[in-house]
Amino acid sequence: MSKLLLPRLTNRQWATALVIAFADFCSAVCISLQAPFYPAEAERKGATASQYGFVFGCYELTVFLTSPLFGKYLAKLIPKFMLNGGLVVTGVCSILFGVLDKVNDTTAFIGLSFAVRVIEALGSAAFLTAAFAIVAAEFPNSIATTFACLETFFGLGLIVGPTLGGFLFQVGGYMLPFSVLGVLLIAAALFTYAVLPSTDHCDPPPTGGILRILRIPSILLASFTVFSASTSIGFLSATLEPHLRQFDLMPVTMGLMFVIEGGIYAVTAPLWGYLCDRKVQPKIITLMGALFIVFGFLLIGPAPFIPLETSLNLAITGLVIMGFGVGAELVSGFISALQEATFHGFPNNLSTYGLVSGLWTSTFALGAFVGPSIAGILFDHVGFRYSTLFVITTNALLAVLVVFFLCCQRRLSPGILAVPEQYQTANYSTLVGEDYATGEERNNSKTNRDKMVSSLKDGIANPEWVTSEHSI
Repeated sequence: MSKLLLPRLTNRQWATALVIAFADFCSAVCISLQAPFYPAEAERKGATASQYGFVFGCYELTVFLTSPLFGKYLAKLIPKFMLNGGLVVTGVCSILFGVLDKVNDTTAFIGLSFAVRVIEALGSAAFLTAAFAIVAAEFPNSIATTFACLETFFGLGLIVGPTLGGFLFQVGGYMLPFSVLGVLLIAAALFTYAVLPSTDHCDPPPTGGILRILRIPSILLASFTVFSASTSIGFLSATLEPHLRQFDLMPVTMGLMFVIEGGIYAVTAPLWGYLCDRKVQPKIITLMGALFIVFGFLLIGPAPFIPLETSLNLAITGLVIMGFGVGAELVSGFISALQEATFHGFPNNLSTYGLVSGLWTSTFALGAFVGPSIAGILFDHVGFRYSTLFVITTNALLAVLVVFFLCCQRRLSPGILAVPEQYQTANYSTLVGEDYATGEERNNSKTNRDKMVSSLKDGIANPEWVTSEHSI
C-alpha cells in the first residue's frame, strides 16, 4: 500500500489496514491450503472424488448462505468482535481438520471433514463481512483503493496457500499445514484484538435489510459483477490442470500456471481501486473487466470458433488478460454496490456497510461454488474449448447490461459530471447520511437529496446536483 495509493493515513487507519491485511492473507491461505494433498488423503481413506469434492464445495455454499445474515446484524454483533471471533473459529477448525487423518472409517472421515469445513466457513464469512465493513467505515475518502489493496493480500494468500501447504505436508505430514495455519489465525485474532480500534457506535439495521437492497437494479448488477468474476476463477480451478495436461508440464510449472491469474489480479487490484477513488465510474471499470475476461478466455482455450491450436503461450497470454479483468470486476462490484445503496436511501453507516459487505462475500462465494460445478459438468461432456463459452457468455452478458445501464444513466443525466466539492464529505452526510448528520446538517441532507432526485426525474443535467453515479 504505497503512499501514492493511500495518502495521508492516520495512525488509526494504518493500524486498521495492517491488521486486516495480515488477517486477510491468513484467511485466504486457509481456503487454498489443502488443495494439493487433501484429495489424495481422502482417496486413501476410500472416499470418492464426488465425496471429497462436496467437502470443498460446502465451504463456499455455507459462506454464500450465511454472509448476508452476518452483514445484517453486523452492528449489533460489533464488527471487531465478529472479526476476531471469525478468525478464532477458523483457526480452531483448521487445527481440528489437521487431526482428521487419524480417522480411518470412510464415512466418519468425510462426515467430520464436512462438519469442520462448514463451521470453518462460518468463521470465514464472519471475518470477511466484518473486515469489508470496517474498511468502508475507517477509510471514507479512499474506500476503493484500500479495499483493493487489502484484496491484494487476499489474492497473495490464495497464491501462497497451495505452495505452503504442499511444502509443510512434505516436511511434516498431514497435520503440520493445518496446525501452523491454525496457530497463525489465532495469533492474527489476538493481534487484531490488541491493535484494531473499537467501534464506538451501534447503528440499527436498515429497514428491509437484504431484501430491500436486492430490489435495487443497479445493486443486482454489482452482485452479478462479483458473481461473474468469482465464477471465472472457480471455472479455471476445476479445469485448467486437465486442459494443460497435454503439455506434460512439470508439477512446479503447472503450479505457476495457477499463480499467473491470481498474481496479476493481486498486483492490479490497487490500480482499479485508485481509479474508482479518482471518480472514474465503477460501471466503466466493470465494463473493462468484463471485456478483459472475455478476451482472456477466448485465448486460453482458445474458443472453438477461433482457428488456432491450443498452445501454452496462448494460454499464458489469456491468463494474464483474465487477471486484469478479475481485479476490475471484484473491486468495482463492491464500490458500485456501496455507492448505489447510499444513493437509494440507505444510511451511510456501519449497518449499510455490513449489508453490502455481506452481499459481496455471498455473491463471491456463490460464483466460487457455481464455477467449478458447471465447469466439471461441461468439461466432461464437451471439453475445455467449448466449455469456456459459459464464462465468455456470462461476461459478455455483463458487458451488455453495463452498457444498458450507462445508456439509461446518461439519458437521465447527460454528461459525466462530478460531485461538487462542498458535498464530497468523508461520510457523504450532506448527500445521504441521516445517522452521521445532526440538526441543520440533517435538514440540508434531505433538501439536497430531494433536489438530486427531482433533477433526475426531470432529466435535467444540473451539475450542482447530478452526479455520474446516479443510476436506475
